Amino acid sequence: MTKLKLGPLSDDRPVKLTVEMPAAVHRDLVAYGAALAAENGGEVVTPEKLIAPMLARFMASDRGFVRGRRSRSHG
Repeated sequence: MTKLKLGPLSDDRPVKLTVEMPAAVHRDLVAYGAALAAENGGEVVTPEKLIAPMLARFMASDRGFVRGRRSRSHG
């Protein structure tokens, strides 16, 4: 199995959101949570716990977003 992009998840204080997503995305999140648990030797991670770290990782890897964020904070 290839190494997953997400590692162990930190237990951070959550902010509650309600989101709708396609069923296929939900199925993929369930499968990802199981794969992450198998890779890290932990419990299966629920989709609710995966969404925030996945979005954070995505935003951190988006060069345009990071550059724009830096320029706004230094301006």
